Amino acid sequence: MLLILAVIGACVIFGPGLWVSYVLKKYNRGPESNFPGTGGELARHLLDRCNLQDVKVVVTETGDHYSPDDRSVALTKDKFDGKTLASIVIAAHECGHAIQHANREPLFLLRHRLAQSAHSAQIIGSALLAASPVVGGLTMLPHLSLLSFSGAFLVLGYGLVVQLVTLPVELDASFKKALPILNTGYISEAQLGPSKVILRAAALTYVAGTLMQLLNFWRWIAVLRR
Repeated sequence: MLLILAVIGACVIFGPGLWVSYVLKKYNRGPESNFPGTGGELARHLLDRCNLQDVKVVVTETGDHYSPDDRSVALTKDKFDGKTLASIVIAAHECGHAIQHANREPLFLLRHRLAQSAHSAQIIGSALLAASPVVGGLTMLPHLSLLSFSGAFLVLGYGLVVQLVTLPVELDASFKKALPILNTGYISEAQLGPSKVILRAAALTYVAGTLMQLLNFWRWIAVLRR
């Protein structure tokens, strides 16, 4: 029984990440003949089309993303130079984030502020966890659960909140920004279904990390309850 539960848990936690990796690799093979340009060229075209000439398109080694601080759409080299369906669709997805930023959409801005403060939250949380037993000894209290819980939340729970806010932002970039644009002649009817799969994968990239953080957070809660 425990083995079955462990297998189910592993599938739930690692399954989304493996599926995302499979989808992106599947549709990132071989050029599509109807694409006149690369993912990088499409990104530049879409940004110009949306009057976002101040947003740069750059090559990155840290994964496809949009950087609000640098005002740049960053694509890995294979997407930047590629003419595959994945290259085109991912480029449109990242441009969707640039559009969210330009429109100053509240959820996007909230996610950005939370992400900016996540590192500071982890530092403060670690300090609270380290101080909890010391303060408990000085005050002769058996356990400062509130202080420990606050530290655990800032170390693990804060990142979980960031991930939970990230998911609807990603879904919006995929299906309310990128897909309507791609469906205006950039992809064929036959490519519409696969494009939706890629956009779903792009939006769910963070799910695996969210599930792992959720598991770690509940582990901390279980420890603190003892």
